Amino acid sequence: MKKTAFLFPVLCVFAALLLFIGCKAKDSPYPGEIRVLLANHPYGELLRAEIPYFEEQTSIKVIAESLQEAQLTQILTTEFAKGSSTVDVFMTRPLQETLLFNKNNWYAPLDDYDFSDYPASTVDIGRKNGNAHVVPLVTEWQVLYYRKDLFEEAGIKVPSNFTEIENAARILNTGGVAGFGSRGAGATAVTQLSSYVYNYGGKYLDNNTAVFDSPQAVEAIRFYGRLLGTYGPSGVTAMSWEQLMPVFRAGRLAMWTDASVFYNQIIDPAYTTIPADNIGVAKLPAGPRNDSPFIVVSWGMGISAGTRNMDSAMKFITWAAGEEMALKGMAANITMARNSVWNDPSITAVMNPGLIESRDHASANGYPYDRPFMTSVGQARDLIGEVIIESINTKGASPRLQALATEKAKEVDDLLKADGEYGR
Repeated sequence: MKKTAFLFPVLCVFAALLLFIGCKAKDSPYPGEIRVLLANHPYGELLRAEIPYFEEQTSIKVIAESLQEAQLTQILTTEFAKGSSTVDVFMTRPLQETLLFNKNNWYAPLDDYDFSDYPASTVDIGRKNGNAHVVPLVTEWQVLYYRKDLFEEAGIKVPSNFTEIENAARILNTGGVAGFGSRGAGATAVTQLSSYVYNYGGKYLDNNTAVFDSPQAVEAIRFYGRLLGTYGPSGVTAMSWEQLMPVFRAGRLAMWTDASVFYNQIIDPAYTTIPADNIGVAKLPAGPRNDSPFIVVSWGMGISAGTRNMDSAMKFITWAAGEEMALKGMAANITMARNSVWNDPSITAVMNPGLIESRDHASANGYPYDRPFMTSVGQARDLIGEVIIESINTKGASPRLQALATEKAKEVDDLLKADGEYGR
């Protein structure tokens, strides 16, 4: 009896200890474990494949998730707004998210990160009160992907201006091959339309006021709609890059304007039916008024302000954006942000000359935004996307295009006003 009486309080204490440990394990991730959200993007895929090596080197367990870009933004925004996120590190689109995320203090400051190997402009876009919050990963600019063999068979040269690209699309739009492709799915088309707008002499915003209803911008939207509506693949108004790439790789698209980062995926023999030698890369043809494609920091990486694992998160971001990984990205034809990798002889000796030449041109002449730079950029892209779809569906001939653009510009101005950014 005495023995039982003695054991009872001991067992109670032991059970309570187990319950306490269980609660602690449930409430806190074990030391060294981090949750990382990656984009469904060539560099995100490269990072995911390399994570096991990082885990071996650091003993840090990485719970990685890969998401399409819109899903990634939605999950981050929802979790951060609720204040219950378990995300530690995440890929982020500076032009899409930094204004909102910095306004809400969702990024952790990166005071201890070495930014000396980056162009200042790529770091500045993620600053708040002088402090950097985003590590640049990938720079992108708009290029023209084209079928060398089809151009040779037709006896035409690679277009150098918009008149020539439309003529080439007309000639090559035959035999089950669409002459021209670019993003047509509303909001996702905004980034690719941007260079056309710039090259017609227009902008999306000027002094934080919507101006995409200017005569120059509307003329560009008509041209873009005419190209896609007349020579684009069937169903193009539902296509972003994810849908256009398989069409190009299947040999059913003669030309495609999109971001430079996709070259390596296009030539991947596991997916494409076209020999790599038949795929060319050139700078975006010049417009009637300018020769300014976008060149942007398309992807960066940040640490959640709410992370409980700052040390592990900083080790991951230092590795993920480090020179060794950047060189691997460049070797895979992913155009990285670090200065040093563009000067590495092992890279310049093997990279497609068209990528190097188009980057040099974009660096010297390009525009640093591919969308309206504003907090409510997602809503603004939806509104501009409506104008794009109207133009595509009418092959650029819509009689209401100007009025629609003016209507949507006013709605974008309302967004700017609501966010306290209008005219500032």
